[in-house]
Amino acid sequence: MNVPTTSRPGLVLAICCASIVVVVMDISIVTVALPSIRRDLGASVSGLQWTVDAYTLVLAAFLVLGGSAADRFGRKRVFRCGLAVFGLGSLLCSLAPDIGWLIAARALQAVGGTMLNPVAMAIVATTFPVPAERARAIGVFGSMSGLALALGPILGGVLVDGFGWRAVFWVNVPIVVAALVATALFVPESRALRARRFDPVGQVLVVVVLGSVVEAIVEARWLGWTSPWTLGLLALAGLGVLGILAYEPRRADPLLELRLFRSVSFSGAIVMALFALCGFGAFLFVTTQYLQDVRGMTALSAGLCLLPVGVLVVALSPRTGKLVGTRGPRLPLVVAGVSLAAGGAVSAGLGPVTPLPVVLATFVLFGICFGTVNPPITNTAVSGMPGSMAGLASSLASAGRQTGTTLGVAVAGTIAGTGAGSQAGVWWLVAGLGAGLLALALLSTGRRAAATADRAAALFDELSLPRPTG
Repeated sequence: MNVPTTSRPGLVLAICCASIVVVVMDISIVTVALPSIRRDLGASVSGLQWTVDAYTLVLAAFLVLGGSAADRFGRKRVFRCGLAVFGLGSLLCSLAPDIGWLIAARALQAVGGTMLNPVAMAIVATTFPVPAERARAIGVFGSMSGLALALGPILGGVLVDGFGWRAVFWVNVPIVVAALVATALFVPESRALRARRFDPVGQVLVVVVLGSVVEAIVEARWLGWTSPWTLGLLALAGLGVLGILAYEPRRADPLLELRLFRSVSFSGAIVMALFALCGFGAFLFVTTQYLQDVRGMTALSAGLCLLPVGVLVVALSPRTGKLVGTRGPRLPLVVAGVSLAAGGAVSAGLGPVTPLPVVLATFVLFGICFGTVNPPITNTAVSGMPGSMAGLASSLASAGRQTGTTLGVAVAGTIAGTGAGSQAGVWWLVAGLGAGLLALALLSTGRRAAATADRAAALFDELSLPRPTG
Protein backbone atom coordinates (compact mmCIF):
# COMPACT_ATOMS: atom_id res chain seq x y z
CA MET A 1 0.00 0.00 0.00
CA ASN A 2 1.06 3.63 -0.44
CA VAL A 3 2.52 5.54 2.47
CA PRO A 4 1.89 9.23 3.20
CA THR A 5 3.70 11.50 0.82
CA THR A 6 6.71 13.53 1.86
CA SER A 7 6.42 17.06 3.17
CA ARG A 8 8.98 18.12 0.55
CA PRO A 9 7.45 17.06 -2.76
CA GLY A 10 9.59 19.54 -4.69
CA LEU A 11 12.74 17.71 -3.60
CA VAL A 12 11.25 14.37 -4.58
CA LEU A 13 10.43 15.75 -8.02
CA ALA A 14 13.98 17.12 -8.37
CA ILE A 15 15.46 13.71 -7.46
CA CYS A 16 13.25 11.93 -9.98
CA CYS A 17 14.08 14.49 -12.66
CA ALA A 18 17.80 14.00 -12.02
CA SER A 19 17.37 10.26 -12.54
CA ILE A 20 15.69 10.60 -15.92
CA VAL A 21 18.24 13.19 -17.03
CA VAL A 22 21.23 10.88 -16.45
CA VAL A 23 19.48 7.85 -17.97
CA VAL A 24 18.27 9.61 -21.12
CA MET A 25 21.39 11.73 -21.48
CA ASP A 26 23.53 8.59 -21.62
CA ILE A 27 21.85 7.75 -24.93
CA SER A 28 22.83 11.00 -26.65
CA ILE A 29 25.99 11.98 -24.78
CA VAL A 30 27.81 8.81 -25.82
CA THR A 31 27.25 9.39 -29.54
CA VAL A 32 29.48 12.48 -29.44
CA ALA A 33 32.24 10.38 -27.86
CA LEU A 34 32.08 7.54 -30.41
CA PRO A 35 34.89 8.82 -32.70
CA SER A 36 37.20 9.23 -29.69
CA ILE A 37 36.27 5.78 -28.39
CA ARG A 38 37.04 4.26 -31.78
CA ARG A 39 40.48 5.88 -31.91
CA ASP A 40 41.40 5.16 -28.28
CA LEU A 41 40.16 1.57 -28.03
CA GLY A 42 40.58 0.58 -31.67
CA ALA A 43 36.87 -0.25 -31.87
CA SER A 44 35.18 -1.47 -35.03
CA VAL A 45 31.92 -0.05 -36.36
CA SER A 46 30.05 -2.99 -34.81
CA GLY A 47 31.78 -2.26 -31.50
CA LEU A 48 30.51 1.32 -31.65
CA GLN A 49 27.04 0.08 -32.51
CA TRP A 50 27.01 -2.18 -29.46
CA THR A 51 28.34 0.63 -27.26
CA VAL A 52 25.02 2.36 -27.88
CA ASP A 53 22.80 -0.68 -28.40
CA ALA A 54 23.88 -2.62 -25.32
CA TYR A 55 22.41 0.26 -23.33
CA THR A 56 19.19 0.85 -25.25
CA LEU A 57 18.54 -2.87 -25.80
CA VAL A 58 18.60 -3.65 -22.08
CA LEU A 59 16.37 -0.64 -21.39
CA ALA A 60 13.87 -1.85 -23.98
CA ALA A 61 13.87 -5.47 -22.81
CA PHE A 62 13.56 -4.91 -19.05
CA LEU A 63 11.63 -1.64 -18.73
CA VAL A 64 8.32 -3.31 -17.87
CA LEU A 65 10.03 -5.70 -15.43
CA GLY A 66 11.62 -2.79 -13.57
CA GLY A 67 8.26 -1.11 -13.08
CA SER A 68 6.53 -4.27 -11.87
CA ALA A 69 9.39 -5.07 -9.47
CA ALA A 70 9.02 -1.64 -7.90
CA ASP A 71 5.28 -2.10 -7.49
CA ARG A 72 5.91 -5.38 -5.66
CA PHE A 73 9.03 -4.70 -3.54
CA GLY A 74 8.70 -0.97 -2.96
CA ARG A 75 9.44 1.91 -5.29
CA LYS A 76 11.96 3.64 -3.07
CA ARG A 77 13.89 0.40 -2.52
CA VAL A 78 14.06 -0.43 -6.23
CA PHE A 79 14.85 3.20 -7.12
CA ARG A 80 17.82 3.23 -4.76
CA CYS A 81 19.02 -0.08 -6.15
CA GLY A 82 18.73 1.33 -9.67
CA LEU A 83 20.80 4.38 -8.74
CA ALA A 84 23.52 2.20 -7.23
CA VAL A 85 23.69 -0.13 -10.24
CA PHE A 86 23.66 2.77 -12.70
CA GLY A 87 26.47 4.49 -10.80
CA LEU A 88 28.55 1.31 -10.68
CA GLY A 89 28.02 0.75 -14.40
CA SER A 90 29.08 4.33 -15.13
CA LEU A 91 32.25 3.92 -13.08
CA LEU A 92 33.13 0.68 -14.87
CA CYS A 93 32.52 2.37 -18.24
CA SER A 94 35.01 5.09 -17.34
CA LEU A 95 37.63 2.45 -16.48
CA ALA A 96 37.07 0.26 -19.57
CA PRO A 97 40.40 -1.04 -20.99
CA ASP A 98 38.81 -2.33 -24.21
CA ILE A 99 35.58 -2.18 -26.18
CA GLY A 100 34.27 -5.49 -24.79
CA TRP A 101 34.57 -4.19 -21.23
CA LEU A 102 32.84 -0.97 -22.24
CA ILE A 103 29.92 -2.79 -23.86
CA ALA A 104 29.43 -5.00 -20.79
CA ALA A 105 29.55 -1.99 -18.47
CA ARG A 106 27.01 -0.18 -20.67
CA ALA A 107 24.64 -3.12 -20.26
CA LEU A 108 25.09 -2.91 -16.47
CA GLN A 109 24.34 0.81 -16.63
CA ALA A 110 21.11 0.05 -18.44
CA VAL A 111 20.08 -2.53 -15.82
CA GLY A 112 20.14 0.33 -13.35
CA GLY A 113 18.27 2.54 -15.80
CA THR A 114 15.38 0.08 -16.00
CA MET A 115 14.88 0.59 -12.26
CA LEU A 116 14.87 4.38 -12.57
CA ASN A 117 12.65 5.73 -15.35
CA PRO A 118 9.37 3.84 -14.80
CA VAL A 119 9.86 3.85 -11.04
CA ALA A 120 10.54 7.60 -10.93
CA MET A 121 7.26 8.25 -12.75
CA ALA A 122 5.38 6.13 -10.19
CA ILE A 123 7.09 7.98 -7.32
CA VAL A 124 6.07 11.34 -8.81
CA ALA A 125 2.47 10.16 -9.21
CA THR A 126 2.21 9.04 -5.56
CA THR A 127 4.02 12.11 -4.21
CA PHE A 128 1.49 14.49 -5.79
CA PRO A 129 -1.98 13.11 -4.94
CA VAL A 130 -3.88 16.24 -6.09
CA PRO A 131 -4.71 15.76 -9.80
CA ALA A 132 -3.79 19.31 -10.90
CA GLU A 133 -0.48 19.24 -9.03
CA ARG A 134 0.23 15.75 -10.32
CA ALA A 135 -0.36 16.86 -13.93
CA ARG A 136 2.07 19.76 -13.54
CA ALA A 137 4.67 17.54 -11.88
CA ILE A 138 4.41 14.90 -14.58
CA GLY A 139 4.73 17.64 -17.19
CA VAL A 140 7.96 18.85 -15.59
CA PHE A 141 9.21 15.28 -15.29
CA GLY A 142 8.43 14.54 -18.93
CA SER A 143 10.18 17.68 -20.17
CA MET A 144 13.41 16.50 -18.54
CA SER A 145 13.77 13.92 -21.30
CA GLY A 146 13.95 16.70 -23.87
CA LEU A 147 16.34 18.66 -21.69
CA ALA A 148 18.61 15.63 -21.42
CA LEU A 149 18.65 15.22 -25.19
CA ALA A 150 19.50 18.91 -25.55
CA LEU A 151 22.31 18.85 -23.01
CA GLY A 152 23.75 15.45 -23.98
CA PRO A 153 25.67 16.33 -27.16
CA ILE A 154 26.85 19.69 -25.78
CA LEU A 155 27.99 18.39 -22.40
CA GLY A 156 29.51 15.40 -24.16
CA GLY A 157 31.48 17.70 -26.45
CA VAL A 158 32.78 19.75 -23.52
CA LEU A 159 33.83 16.66 -21.58
CA VAL A 160 35.40 14.83 -24.54
CA ASP A 161 37.40 17.86 -25.68
CA GLY A 162 38.44 18.84 -22.17
CA PHE A 163 38.97 15.52 -20.39
CA GLY A 164 38.56 12.66 -22.88
CA TRP A 165 35.69 10.29 -23.61
CA ARG A 166 35.85 8.58 -20.21
CA ALA A 167 34.57 11.78 -18.61
CA VAL A 168 31.10 11.29 -20.15
CA PHE A 169 30.71 8.31 -17.80
CA TRP A 170 32.37 9.38 -14.57
CA VAL A 171 30.36 12.60 -14.54
CA ASN A 172 27.37 10.41 -13.61
CA VAL A 173 28.97 9.17 -10.40
CA PRO A 174 28.67 12.30 -8.20
CA ILE A 175 25.12 12.85 -9.47
CA VAL A 176 24.18 9.31 -8.49
CA VAL A 177 25.80 9.63 -5.06
CA ALA A 178 23.89 12.85 -4.35
CA ALA A 179 20.65 11.27 -5.56
CA LEU A 180 21.18 8.23 -3.32
CA VAL A 181 21.59 10.41 -0.23
CA ALA A 182 18.61 12.58 -1.13
CA THR A 183 16.43 9.53 -1.85
CA ALA A 184 17.20 8.04 1.54
CA LEU A 185 16.23 11.31 3.25
CA PHE A 186 13.23 12.58 1.31
CA VAL A 187 11.58 9.95 -0.92
CA PRO A 188 8.70 8.04 0.71
CA GLU A 189 8.24 4.31 0.25
CA SER A 190 5.20 3.12 -1.67
CA ARG A 191 3.87 -0.02 -3.36
CA ALA A 192 1.06 -0.83 -5.74
CA LEU A 193 -2.19 -2.09 -4.21
CA ARG A 194 -1.97 -5.02 -6.61
CA ALA A 195 1.40 -5.81 -8.20
CA ARG A 196 1.53 -7.66 -11.50
CA ARG A 197 3.01 -11.16 -11.34
CA PHE A 198 6.45 -11.79 -12.77
CA ASP A 199 6.61 -13.47 -16.15
CA PRO A 200 10.12 -14.98 -16.45
CA VAL A 201 9.36 -17.00 -19.57
CA GLY A 202 7.93 -13.97 -21.35
CA GLN A 203 10.96 -11.93 -20.27
CA VAL A 204 13.39 -14.49 -21.70
CA LEU A 205 11.44 -14.62 -24.96
CA VAL A 206 11.56 -10.83 -25.33
CA VAL A 207 15.32 -10.79 -24.73
CA VAL A 208 15.82 -13.58 -27.27
CA VAL A 209 13.80 -11.75 -29.93
CA LEU A 210 15.36 -8.33 -29.46
CA GLY A 211 18.91 -9.59 -28.95
CA SER A 212 18.79 -11.91 -31.97
CA VAL A 213 17.42 -9.23 -34.30
CA VAL A 214 19.96 -6.61 -33.24
CA GLU A 215 22.90 -9.02 -33.40
CA ALA A 216 21.80 -10.18 -36.87
CA ILE A 217 21.61 -6.61 -38.16
CA VAL A 218 24.96 -5.60 -36.66
CA GLU A 219 26.86 -8.62 -37.96
CA ALA A 220 25.19 -8.63 -41.39
CA ARG A 221 27.51 -5.76 -42.34
CA TRP A 222 30.48 -8.14 -42.20
CA LEU A 223 28.98 -11.62 -42.66
CA GLY A 224 26.21 -10.82 -45.13
CA TRP A 225 22.47 -11.34 -44.88
CA THR A 226 22.67 -14.90 -46.26
CA SER A 227 25.35 -16.16 -43.88
CA PRO A 228 24.39 -19.10 -41.62
CA TRP A 229 24.95 -16.97 -38.51
CA THR A 230 22.68 -14.16 -39.69
CA LEU A 231 19.95 -16.51 -40.90
CA GLY A 232 20.20 -18.56 -37.70
CA LEU A 233 19.73 -15.46 -35.56
CA LEU A 234 16.72 -14.32 -37.58
CA ALA A 235 15.25 -17.82 -37.30
CA LEU A 236 15.78 -17.74 -33.53
CA ALA A 237 14.01 -14.38 -33.38
CA GLY A 238 11.12 -15.86 -35.37
CA LEU A 239 10.83 -18.77 -32.96
CA GLY A 240 10.85 -16.30 -30.08
CA VAL A 241 7.95 -14.40 -31.63
CA LEU A 242 6.00 -17.64 -32.05
CA GLY A 243 6.76 -18.49 -28.42
CA ILE A 244 5.39 -15.11 -27.30
CA LEU A 245 2.22 -15.57 -29.35
CA ALA A 246 1.67 -19.05 -27.91
CA TYR A 247 2.64 -18.46 -24.27
CA GLU A 248 1.68 -14.91 -23.30
CA PRO A 249 -2.12 -15.26 -23.79
CA ARG A 250 -2.08 -18.04 -21.17
CA ARG A 251 -0.65 -15.81 -18.44
CA ALA A 252 -2.77 -14.00 -15.87
CA ASP A 253 -0.31 -11.07 -15.85
CA PRO A 254 1.70 -11.40 -19.06
CA LEU A 255 4.74 -9.25 -19.70
CA LEU A 256 3.25 -8.47 -23.12
CA GLU A 257 -0.52 -8.12 -22.87
CA LEU A 258 -1.33 -9.10 -26.46
CA ARG A 259 -5.00 -8.13 -26.16
CA LEU A 260 -3.88 -4.49 -26.13
CA PHE A 261 -2.78 -4.89 -29.74
CA ARG A 262 -6.39 -5.38 -30.81
CA SER A 263 -6.61 -1.60 -30.52
CA VAL A 264 -5.48 0.04 -33.76
CA SER A 265 -4.60 3.15 -31.75
CA PHE A 266 -2.33 1.21 -29.40
CA SER A 267 -0.72 -0.90 -32.15
CA GLY A 268 -0.18 2.22 -34.23
CA ALA A 269 1.42 4.02 -31.29
CA ILE A 270 3.90 1.19 -30.73
CA VAL A 271 4.90 1.07 -34.40
CA MET A 272 5.09 4.87 -34.57
CA ALA A 273 7.38 4.83 -31.55
CA LEU A 274 9.56 2.27 -33.34
CA PHE A 275 9.66 4.32 -36.56
CA ALA A 276 10.29 7.69 -34.92
CA LEU A 277 12.98 6.55 -32.52
CA CYS A 278 14.59 4.33 -35.15
CA GLY A 279 15.00 7.53 -37.15
CA PHE A 280 16.32 9.29 -34.05
CA GLY A 281 18.87 6.57 -33.30
CA ALA A 282 20.09 6.56 -36.91
CA PHE A 283 20.26 10.36 -36.91
CA LEU A 284 22.41 10.56 -33.79
CA PHE A 285 24.72 7.69 -34.78
CA VAL A 286 25.42 8.98 -38.29
CA THR A 287 25.36 12.73 -37.63
CA THR A 288 27.98 12.83 -34.88
CA GLN A 289 30.39 10.86 -37.08
CA TYR A 290 29.55 12.99 -40.12
CA LEU A 291 30.32 16.18 -38.23
CA GLN A 292 33.57 14.92 -36.70
CA ASP A 293 34.97 12.46 -39.25
CA VAL A 294 33.72 13.97 -42.51
CA ARG A 295 33.69 17.69 -41.66
CA GLY A 296 36.60 17.51 -39.19
CA MET A 297 34.84 19.21 -36.28
CA THR A 298 35.80 18.83 -32.64
CA ALA A 299 33.46 16.99 -30.31
CA LEU A 300 32.33 20.30 -28.76
CA SER A 301 31.62 21.88 -32.14
CA ALA A 302 29.64 18.80 -33.17
CA GLY A 303 27.63 18.99 -29.95
CA LEU A 304 26.88 22.67 -30.50
CA CYS A 305 25.67 21.90 -34.02
CA LEU A 306 23.07 19.59 -32.50
CA LEU A 307 21.84 22.38 -30.22
CA PRO A 308 18.90 23.27 -32.54
CA VAL A 309 17.56 19.74 -32.13
CA GLY A 310 17.66 19.86 -28.34
CA VAL A 311 16.26 23.39 -28.12
CA LEU A 312 13.31 22.49 -30.32
CA VAL A 313 12.64 19.31 -28.30
CA VAL A 314 12.57 21.33 -25.07
CA ALA A 315 10.47 24.13 -26.58
CA LEU A 316 7.96 22.04 -28.52
CA SER A 317 7.34 19.08 -26.20
CA PRO A 318 5.25 20.91 -23.56
CA ARG A 319 3.35 22.87 -26.23
CA THR A 320 2.67 19.66 -28.09
CA GLY A 321 1.29 18.13 -24.91
CA LYS A 322 -1.17 21.01 -24.57
CA LEU A 323 -2.13 20.70 -28.24
CA VAL A 324 -2.80 16.99 -27.83
CA GLY A 325 -5.04 17.78 -24.87
CA THR A 326 -7.14 20.27 -26.85
CA ARG A 327 -7.11 18.97 -30.44
CA GLY A 328 -5.98 15.36 -30.20
CA PRO A 329 -2.80 13.62 -31.38
CA ARG A 330 -3.27 13.63 -35.17
CA LEU A 331 -1.86 17.08 -36.06
CA PRO A 332 1.43 16.80 -34.12
CA LEU A 333 1.94 13.26 -35.42
CA VAL A 334 1.44 14.46 -39.00
CA VAL A 335 3.92 17.28 -38.40
CA ALA A 336 6.41 14.79 -36.95
CA GLY A 337 6.06 12.41 -39.90
CA VAL A 338 6.46 15.13 -42.51
CA SER A 339 9.46 16.62 -40.69
CA LEU A 340 11.22 13.26 -40.35
CA ALA A 341 10.64 12.38 -44.01
CA ALA A 342 11.86 15.81 -45.16
CA GLY A 343 14.86 15.70 -42.84
CA GLY A 344 15.93 12.31 -44.14
CA ALA A 345 15.49 13.31 -47.80
CA VAL A 346 17.44 16.57 -47.41
CA SER A 347 20.20 14.91 -45.37
CA ALA A 348 20.87 12.47 -48.22
CA GLY A 349 22.44 15.37 -50.11
CA LEU A 350 24.79 16.54 -47.33
CA GLY A 351 28.50 16.33 -48.08
CA PRO A 352 31.90 17.44 -46.74
CA VAL A 353 31.54 20.99 -48.12
CA THR A 354 27.83 21.56 -47.65
CA PRO A 355 27.44 25.06 -46.12
CA LEU A 356 27.03 24.81 -42.37
CA PRO A 357 23.81 26.91 -42.33
CA VAL A 358 22.23 24.32 -44.66
CA VAL A 359 23.32 21.52 -42.32
CA LEU A 360 21.87 23.31 -39.29
CA ALA A 361 18.61 24.02 -41.16
CA THR A 362 18.38 20.30 -41.86
CA PHE A 363 18.82 19.56 -38.15
CA VAL A 364 15.87 21.88 -37.44
CA LEU A 365 13.62 19.43 -39.29
CA PHE A 366 14.71 16.63 -36.96
CA GLY A 367 14.20 18.87 -33.94
CA ILE A 368 10.63 19.57 -35.04
CA CYS A 369 10.00 15.84 -35.41
CA PHE A 370 11.42 14.80 -32.06
CA GLY A 371 9.77 17.74 -30.33
CA THR A 372 6.29 16.83 -31.54
CA VAL A 373 6.26 13.04 -31.61
CA ASN A 374 6.51 11.77 -28.01
CA PRO A 375 3.44 13.31 -26.28
CA PRO A 376 0.96 12.17 -28.96
CA ILE A 377 2.46 8.67 -29.08
CA THR A 378 1.85 8.22 -25.34
CA ASN A 379 -1.61 9.71 -25.67
CA THR A 380 -2.48 7.42 -28.58
CA ALA A 381 -1.17 4.35 -26.73
CA VAL A 382 -3.36 4.92 -23.66
CA SER A 383 -6.36 6.35 -25.52
CA GLY A 384 -9.48 4.48 -24.50
CA MET A 385 -7.60 2.09 -22.20
CA PRO A 386 -9.04 1.39 -18.74
CA GLY A 387 -7.10 2.72 -15.78
CA SER A 388 -5.82 -0.75 -14.93
CA MET A 389 -4.04 -0.97 -18.29
CA ALA A 390 -2.88 2.63 -18.74
CA GLY A 391 0.41 2.10 -16.91
CA LEU A 392 1.26 -1.05 -18.84
CA ALA A 393 0.30 0.56 -22.16
CA SER A 394 2.53 3.56 -21.38
CA SER A 395 5.41 1.27 -20.39
CA LEU A 396 5.12 -0.70 -23.62
CA ALA A 397 5.17 2.55 -25.60
CA SER A 398 8.38 3.51 -23.77
CA ALA A 399 9.82 0.08 -24.55
CA GLY A 400 8.90 0.67 -28.18
CA ARG A 401 10.89 3.89 -28.16
CA GLN A 402 13.97 2.20 -26.75
CA THR A 403 13.63 -0.66 -29.23
CA GLY A 404 13.40 1.85 -32.06
CA THR A 405 16.56 3.62 -30.91
CA THR A 406 18.37 0.29 -30.69
CA LEU A 407 17.32 -0.76 -34.19
CA GLY A 408 18.15 2.69 -35.60
CA VAL A 409 21.74 2.49 -34.41
CA ALA A 410 22.08 -1.12 -35.57
CA VAL A 411 20.70 -0.43 -39.04
CA ALA A 412 22.62 2.82 -39.48
CA GLY A 413 25.93 1.20 -38.61
CA THR A 414 25.21 -1.70 -40.95
CA ILE A 415 24.23 0.43 -43.94
CA ALA A 416 26.80 3.19 -43.61
CA GLY A 417 30.52 3.47 -42.96
CA THR A 418 32.01 6.79 -41.98
CA GLY A 419 32.06 8.41 -45.43
CA ALA A 420 29.35 10.91 -46.39
CA GLY A 421 28.49 9.07 -49.60
CA SER A 422 27.83 5.76 -47.88
CA GLN A 423 25.55 7.49 -45.40
CA ALA A 424 23.01 8.46 -48.05
CA GLY A 425 21.32 5.07 -47.75
CA VAL A 426 20.70 5.69 -44.05
CA TRP A 427 19.05 9.02 -44.79
CA TRP A 428 16.71 7.53 -47.39
CA LEU A 429 15.77 4.90 -44.82
CA VAL A 430 14.99 7.72 -42.36
CA ALA A 431 12.87 9.41 -45.00
CA GLY A 432 10.94 6.16 -45.45
CA LEU A 433 10.41 5.90 -41.69
CA GLY A 434 8.99 9.43 -41.75
CA ALA A 435 6.57 8.47 -44.51
CA GLY A 436 5.52 5.42 -42.51
CA LEU A 437 5.02 7.57 -39.42
CA LEU A 438 2.79 9.91 -41.42
CA ALA A 439 0.67 7.05 -42.76
CA LEU A 440 0.26 5.53 -39.30
CA ALA A 441 -0.66 8.93 -37.84
CA LEU A 442 -3.60 9.12 -40.21
CA LEU A 443 -4.58 5.48 -39.69
CA SER A 444 -4.39 5.26 -35.90
CA THR A 445 -6.07 8.52 -34.87
CA GLY A 446 -9.39 8.29 -36.71
CA ARG A 447 -12.84 7.24 -35.54
CA ARG A 448 -12.43 3.63 -36.63
CA ALA A 449 -9.21 3.36 -34.65
CA ALA A 450 -10.95 4.83 -31.59
CA ALA A 451 -13.69 2.22 -31.94
CA THR A 452 -11.14 -0.61 -31.87
CA ALA A 453 -9.61 0.92 -28.75
CA ASP A 454 -13.01 0.85 -27.06
CA ARG A 455 -13.48 -2.79 -28.00
CA ALA A 456 -10.01 -3.67 -26.72
CA ALA A 457 -10.68 -1.86 -23.44
CA ALA A 458 -13.84 -3.91 -22.97
CA LEU A 459 -11.75 -7.08 -22.97
CA PHE A 460 -10.24 -5.99 -19.64
CA ASP A 461 -13.58 -5.54 -17.91
CA GLU A 462 -13.31 -8.28 -15.31
CA LEU A 463 -17.07 -8.35 -14.83
CA SER A 464 -17.75 -9.27 -18.43
CA LEU A 465 -14.74 -11.38 -19.32
CA PRO A 466 -12.78 -13.63 -16.95
CA ARG A 467 -9.03 -13.21 -17.05
CA PRO A 468 -7.01 -16.15 -18.36
CA THR A 469 -5.27 -18.35 -15.85
CA GLY A 470 -1.64 -19.39 -15.78
